[in-house]
Amino acid sequence: MKLKGFDRRTGKMLLIAGSAIAMFLFLMVSNNLVKELANQERDRMRIWAQATERLAKADVDSDFEFLLGIISQNNSIPVLICDKTGNITEFRNFSLPDKGDQDKSLFIELSSRNREYLQKRLQKAIGTAPLSEAIKNNRHFIEIELLGGENQYIFYEDSRLLRSLSIYPYIQMAVMIILAVIIYFAVVYTKRAEQNRVWVGLSKETAHQLGTPISSLMAWTEYLRTTGIEEEIAGEIDKDVKRLSVIADRFSKIGSQPEMQLEYLNEVIARSLDYMKSRVSGRVAITMHLSDDDHGVQLSRPLIEWVMENLTKNAVDAMQGEGKLDITTGSDKNIVWVEVKDTGKGIARKNFKTVFNPGYTTKKRGWGLGLTLVKRIVEEYHGGKIFVKESEIGRGTTFRLEFPSI
Repeated sequence: MKLKGFDRRTGKMLLIAGSAIAMFLFLMVSNNLVKELANQERDRMRIWAQATERLAKADVDSDFEFLLGIISQNNSIPVLICDKTGNITEFRNFSLPDKGDQDKSLFIELSSRNREYLQKRLQKAIGTAPLSEAIKNNRHFIEIELLGGENQYIFYEDSRLLRSLSIYPYIQMAVMIILAVIIYFAVVYTKRAEQNRVWVGLSKETAHQLGTPISSLMAWTEYLRTTGIEEEIAGEIDKDVKRLSVIADRFSKIGSQPEMQLEYLNEVIARSLDYMKSRVSGRVAITMHLSDDDHGVQLSRPLIEWVMENLTKNAVDAMQGEGKLDITTGSDKNIVWVEVKDTGKGIARKNFKTVFNPGYTTKKRGWGLGLTLVKRIVEEYHGGKIFVKESEIGRGTTFRLEFPSI
């Protein structure tokens, strides 16, 4: 069974690792595509800058139509043209705050609000460094030479398409993660619902199957009394038969909301252990440390007794029939707690949560359902908690149960 638990964990780790690798490859491919598109835009802007430079230096024999055609083809990349002092002269393809200036291209023709907006965009690209340094360090600046040897600078931003593509992979990855989480919880919920149906069906069928032999054993006990059997023997048989009736009743309660009553935990713990003391090895010393401050708790007595019997039997098995078992109760703020401490073989820290999974067992025989059932009773029916408080290999284990107090 440990191998199955290992395989399950390994499968989860492989799935997570595979998903991470797939996402990494997806982002790498997407980033490469974005870089390629950015390089293409860079090349387009160099051609645009050359066309602008030639147009500024053009004479009467120049092909104006060709140059203007190249310049007019840029209808997606935002462009600013400024001088060496950072004063903007022209712009193109910016979404301005005042839409009335949208069809203009000269900076001087803009409203004060739009001029301030474009100046801030340029200043953001330049930063606190001088313009000459910004031009060297920022690949979005291109220097052009105008007629008369005067230099100006073209600053361009990524197009809306490029910005969208650079963000899109991360949005897509987030959507994929959200969908994966939804699918995971849907599968877990479906699996849990299926397990619940199996639990309920198995429990009710067990209770049903126990009913007939229990009735028969009751009749046989009465018959044995009439044959003169010692009353002490008949009494012990009768106790075990009644115990079987209690167990059948417990199984019948699985799947339906148990009837909760105000109980005092010390009394419930003491009663369940009194029965177990006479039925475990005499080499196991069971000691109860019951708190003087016994708070009331809403619980189902038969189910909590079942929990304690399961934990006690598991502890005895872990100690191989010889050792010390301490049961301690107490309260802390709004909870009442029980600790079951044994001196058995202990549990590895990595298995602190695994021990509650269906099928986990260290025994040669058994289905590994005891602690799973205990967890369901404590957490689902009583709104409490159960966990391995501490454990050390070869030294023992402490289970802690917590219930909301009244």
